[in-house]
Amino acid sequence: MRRIISIAILVVVLAGFGGTFFYLWKKSQKPKVVYDTAKPYVTDIVKKTVATGSVVPRKEVEIKPQVTGIIETLYVEPGTKIRRGDRIALIRIIPQMARLADAENRVSLAKVNLENAEREFTRQQTLRSEGILSDESFRKAELERDRARAEVAAAKDSLDVVMRGTTARSAETASTLVRATIDGTVLEVPVEEGRSVIEANTFNEGTTLATVADMSELIFEGKVDESEVGKLRPGMNLVLTIGAIEGKRFAATLERIAPKGVEENGAIQFEIRAALARDTGSLIRANYSANADIVLDRRDKVLAIDEGLLKFEGDKAFVEVETTPQVFERREVKTGLSDGIAIEVVSGLQEADKIKGKPQNVGA
Repeated sequence: MRRIISIAILVVVLAGFGGTFFYLWKKSQKPKVVYDTAKPYVTDIVKKTVATGSVVPRKEVEIKPQVTGIIETLYVEPGTKIRRGDRIALIRIIPQMARLADAENRVSLAKVNLENAEREFTRQQTLRSEGILSDESFRKAELERDRARAEVAAAKDSLDVVMRGTTARSAETASTLVRATIDGTVLEVPVEEGRSVIEANTFNEGTTLATVADMSELIFEGKVDESEVGKLRPGMNLVLTIGAIEGKRFAATLERIAPKGVEENGAIQFEIRAALARDTGSLIRANYSANADIVLDRRDKVLAIDEGLLKFEGDKAFVEVETTPQVFERREVKTGLSDGIAIEVVSGLQEADKIKGKPQNVGA
């Protein structure tokens, strides 16, 4: 009986050791790895860059007064469509006291000279009628009278200019009446009636009364990184996406690339400008933000693979092609254009080939 118990204990111990050994052996075995496969495919590969910027009018001008004064009347508001020569605002002059006093004195003196000239003319006219004055002397007196009248008129005009900035004879062409210089739409009127304004001169750019732009001709202004600017050239086609207009793309043509870059956030950026094609079906407002897709290069209907399937050794590219199920051989391939996701395969693969992908990690 004791012998049977001893044998049973020995069997249990041996079974335990055997089970432990088998468990450890099983655990040490690497699971069989199964790899996904992918096939080459025919597609269009487009390499492009994106420029951020905004849509602005090609012609945009700020209307400024030519005299200093106070806005008497505003004739426009944002959104008003105007033509060249239309009235923008009327400026009321605030005269300087010294200039006003000089102009008034000039008028008074001119009137005195006129009274004296008219008295002399009357005397000369009487003498001529009596036959004791020559025609030459009479014409001189008449000329002096006319000259005195002209001086009075000129002095009054000078007084009107000092007081009101214009004269009665030139009210429609006066500098106090500010007019549009181009055809277009009023984008902004940053002033109100009653505000003081300063004239544009050599030392001051003047107060802006209104901003007028031709909205029929728009351009895109954006910036591209220095790593991409060398691939751009005038005449390239752009596709614009405007954030405020969903679901629509706009065609544009690259016109200009800045010859000098500027540093922004540690990177050198170059400004570009592109002309938008006319689109009468959409209302595009000035300064809409936009992104421009610029096609740098493209390949149509070429054999391609996902770029992540490639392996590199030096300057050579390789893939692993399946020869039999889950058995792969290394094969060198020649690649072409890449868009960052797909890459063109120039040689080394056929469309029917299966390429080793990521492991599934499935145990046997």
